[in-house]
Amino acid sequence: MISISSTASTMVVQSVVHFASSLPSLGLTRPYKRPSLFTSSCCSSLSNKAGTDGATDIKPMLPILKRWPEYIPNKLPDKNYVRVFDTTLRDGEQSPGAALTPPQKLEIARQLSKLRVDIMEVGFPASSEEEFETVKTIAKTVGNEVDEETGYVPVICALARCNHRDIEAVWEAVKYAKRPTILIFISTSDIHMKFKLKKTKEEVIQMAVSSVRYAKSLGFNDIQFGFEDAGRSEKEFLSKILGETIKAGATTVDLGDTVGIHMPQETRELVSYLKANTPGIDDVVLSVHCHNDLGVATANAIAGVCAGARQVDVTVNGIGERSGNASLEEVVMALKCRGSDVMDGVYTRIDTRQIMATSKMVQEYTGLYVQQHKPIVGANCFVHESDLHQRITDADLKTLLRCGDENPSEKLNCDNGKESNGNVYVAVPKISSMV
Repeated sequence: MISISSTASTMVVQSVVHFASSLPSLGLTRPYKRPSLFTSSCCSSLSNKAGTDGATDIKPMLPILKRWPEYIPNKLPDKNYVRVFDTTLRDGEQSPGAALTPPQKLEIARQLSKLRVDIMEVGFPASSEEEFETVKTIAKTVGNEVDEETGYVPVICALARCNHRDIEAVWEAVKYAKRPTILIFISTSDIHMKFKLKKTKEEVIQMAVSSVRYAKSLGFNDIQFGFEDAGRSEKEFLSKILGETIKAGATTVDLGDTVGIHMPQETRELVSYLKANTPGIDDVVLSVHCHNDLGVATANAIAGVCAGARQVDVTVNGIGERSGNASLEEVVMALKCRGSDVMDGVYTRIDTRQIMATSKMVQEYTGLYVQQHKPIVGANCFVHESDLHQRITDADLKTLLRCGDENPSEKLNCDNGKESNGNVYVAVPKISSMV
């Protein structure tokens, strides 16, 4: 809710997203039920209706509930749909100091389900008995909680290296979910194959193919295969190993910019090359997994989508190893706000009203707090103070507030409820400190 007060020529605006002060601390014993701070109408027009007092009555648009499209592992509901693969509970938890307790992981998984992520990667079962049990608990609970109105249920994923022990551990942990999947990975760059795996290219291909076949033999019909350090791998070799894993039964192939070295143009070129030169690539989903070492993970993820990738690996608040991963909220809102304009109509089905609550929960539980100017979820993202911008229109304020739950016209215009025709200019407000 926004409130505007004026003193002489100075105005004070309280933003809708001062979450540091307005959202309560989260605890395991109290579910997060804070009214949502984001509406599904962000970057879309608001419903306006002229009131009897002349003020503009602005009402947030309510979401239209639709049945969730049928999940087919290697097929999308249409060519513009982008799956959101959330790895907050696996890659995100690998952030130094971000260890989560099993109850915290379960509660975050439930919140990710409210957010409507397509797939959630919830752990690495082979790493410890506690991790195995946590993944199994999430699969049994969140992985079976079907939304009655839409039919939505998240796909539950866990990580495995190319060995039978890891793959078996994932199967035993996630098989209880309605939609279980596995992400198997192997390194494909020359430096990794030589010094980490100590394998030849032919041996790496055989390991990958054998692992996919073994996962199928256990019962997986949805197999994601990740190519670690794809950003530094030879394109021709990537094309060959992708083709072989697809032939073996992989349903999604995932390109990892593991060290965060790629620039967006390079990501676009790599995705375009592989789509043009990989046998069977049109029969699977192509995914990108971008790290943020050079600050361009979000840009790389979007570049991959623009080149034809239809799954993005992301984490809430962009947490992850070193400098983190592509940020869920940034990628999703970029596609929501600009997908139809400059990206040929790509879209996700994320419930953006849940972004702020999810971000806050992850911050509280991991202890990794975002900077105030963090896009989308930072305390200052809707706060402005500048002597450079001297005027703001009523329409500008409406645009600024489209992600809010409440937009009363008397607050948008001038507290006294007098009519504004949209052409009246309001002096740029000075912002009071709220955090």
